[in-house]
Amino acid sequence: MLLISCPNCGPRDETEFHYGGQAHVAYPESPNDLTDREWAEYLFYRENTKGTFAERWVHSTGCRQWFNMLRDTVSYEIHSIYGMGQPRPDLNTSGQSSEPTQPGEFTQAGDFGQAGEPGLAPGAASPTATTPISSEGV
Repeated sequence: MLLISCPNCGPRDETEFHYGGQAHVAYPESPNDLTDREWAEYLFYRENTKGTFAERWVHSTGCRQWFNMLRDTVSYEIHSIYGMGQPRPDLNTSGQSSEPTQPGEFTQAGDFGQAGEPGLAPGAASPTATTPISSEGV
C-alpha cells in the first residue's frame, strides 16, 4: 500500500487517488494537420519505462486536483511529487554522483518532492495526532 502525498491535502492512502497516465505528453500544436497514425501515436503510444517514470495522478476522493509524480515502477518508491505545469525535476541536481549502483537504489537531490520528510510534498503539513493520515482516519 502506498502513502501518497497530495500537494494540497498531505499524505493519504493510495485508494484515494487515480492514475492518469504518463506525464508531460504535450498536446499537438496542429492536431488537424496530423495523420491518422500520428494522432493514434499521440493518443495511445506511451513509454513503458522500467525504473523512474513521470506519471499524472488525481486525488479523486479529496481535493480532485491533478499533480505529477516521479515513481519507480519496479520498487514503487515515490521520488518526487510536483504540480501540473511544472517541469520534471532533475534527480541529479546535487552535483554529487548519484548514479545508482543497485537496482531500485535512488539518491534524491534538489528542492522538490519529499526532500524533507519521506512521504510529504513541499509545503505539506506534517501529520499530527489530530490529522488523519488515511481515509479511515487511522
